Amino acid sequence: MRKVQTFSSWVVYRMNVEGKPSGPTGVCAQEEWAVMQTTQAGQHTLVRGGIASEREAEQVARGTSGDSFSSRTVRKA
Repeated sequence: MRKVQTFSSWVVYRMNVEGKPSGPTGVCAQEEWAVMQTTQAGQHTLVRGGIASEREAEQVARGTSGDSFSSRTVRKA
């Protein structure tokens, strides 16, 4: 039987590319972020922490990408 692991909170971080925080965003559990910071301190930049669910963290990481057109603000020219 597979063991299911639950996490209490999630973080969104930006990967540093060539020393600049301009890479893609990533999502991981708060506990995993703590391990990453101890083993690779300063390698990535925290965007937001303490997110209640993985789904919400994924939405933060994605930004407006993937939103339906009706949920976006339409700007008139």
